[in-house]
Amino acid sequence: MNKLRHLPNVITLLRLASAPVTIWLIAKAQMTPAFWLFLGASVTDALDGVVARLVHAQSAFGSYLDALADKVLLVGVFVSLGLLGLLNGWLVGLVVGRDVSLVGFALALRFGGVQRQVVPLLISKVNTFAQILLAAVVLGHHGLGWFPLALVAPLSSVVALTTVMSAFAYLAAWWPRLLWWRE
Repeated sequence: MNKLRHLPNVITLLRLASAPVTIWLIAKAQMTPAFWLFLGASVTDALDGVVARLVHAQSAFGSYLDALADKVLLVGVFVSLGLLGLLNGWLVGLVVGRDVSLVGFALALRFGGVQRQVVPLLISKVNTFAQILLAAVVLGHHGLGWFPLALVAPLSSVVALTTVMSAFAYLAAWWPRLLWWRE
């Protein structure tokens, strides 16, 4: 098992490396390969955590790397789809604003010595799943014709709701710890 301790981070790095390629494919209107690459990268989001638990390789570094890979992939895909007019700008702004804020708060906690690892809240996992589902539906529709566009509006509402809920949940959980500079 010791030989496998780096496998979760390798899986996460593959997701991180897939992000610019997926974004480039979207920019080139190559939605079919973008869909498949995004789908594969999204699967690694669950896979790296499962593998980390199985081989007892959970680490602070891995928790930050996993969060970074998620943010880069999803923010990049959302911005790309927004720029093409395939997602509403307000939703893209909401998702990007939340993620930028969370990264800032997480870094403040980390460098303030208050929090060693990123521990995702359940609502954040639900939000990530909803974002992945929405992006997959948009890419799958425009690349393969698989999903009806009628799914985009309700999924956008779910993403908006879970984005706001997770932002408030993190703020409630982190706010007391963000006051570390006052001690």
